[in-house]
Amino acid sequence: MIDGQTQIYGIIGNPVRHSLSPVIHNGAFRRMGINAVYLAFEVKDLPKALEGIRGLGIRGLSVTMPFKEVILPLLDHLDDKAQRIQSVNTISNEGGTLVGYSTDGRGAIEALGETIHLPGKKVLLLGAGGAARAIAFELAAERCKVTIANRSREKGLKLAAEIGGDAIGWPLEDRKELDFDILINATSLGMHPHEGKSPIPRGVLRKGRVVMDIVYNPLATRLLQEAREAGCITIDGLEMLARQGAAQQEIWTGKRPRLDGIRKDLLQALKSSGRNRELQPRGTGGAND
Repeated sequence: MIDGQTQIYGIIGNPVRHSLSPVIHNGAFRRMGINAVYLAFEVKDLPKALEGIRGLGIRGLSVTMPFKEVILPLLDHLDDKAQRIQSVNTISNEGGTLVGYSTDGRGAIEALGETIHLPGKKVLLLGAGGAARAIAFELAAERCKVTIANRSREKGLKLAAEIGGDAIGWPLEDRKELDFDILINATSLGMHPHEGKSPIPRGVLRKGRVVMDIVYNPLATRLLQEAREAGCITIDGLEMLARQGAAQQEIWTGKRPRLDGIRKDLLQALKSSGRNRELQPRGTGGAND
């Protein structure tokens, strides 16, 4: 029940009304018996929004596009990982001090680690934005050999230099062969309303490779459908989403919610919205608690 003691959390971004983060966090608060509510805030003026957060005493926020990088100078402090990555997806209001964190990379690595032994693996990472940066740094820490493919070659080269990786041009339609063990789509290509698009040519997919897509709307993106048909091991966007959300809860409350409850809530929300078209048969990337 919402009352005078209810703590407020939320997500800021634009657009953000489609976000499943309220499903993750409100369900987790309920199951853990925490008197809190999580709301979606579609923000147009970021500096004024942060003033409001301080003024209203909002306890914590998720940060999504397009604010993950531009928000950095507006925060009071960044934890070590967010400082290195230069991207934030989580804010904790610690007595009026806004501290930035990044859990995107942790969520992706946890999902991948359930499927494949990471050290030494060759990873082709599509994108160089906030989520891609977080994932790239975590992959480098796992001693993966990372190649960045990004539409802006300069941005891709910059990220590659920061993590000790390589960069190639994108799009990749002219490439018939690419050397990788793991492919990660960290772009929005394939997201609703552009479900018909895939970020890579179908021909580069090979049996036994791991293909992960961070897009979760739709759950079965064209990339994952084609990867499954090619005999790849697939990991859908729900896995990273659930894990990064659980890590946010741990930052805010000191408690980590169970992933099975989060997955159940997310699948139900996707089913209700008609967005849960899964791979048939589903890929083997999902881990059970």
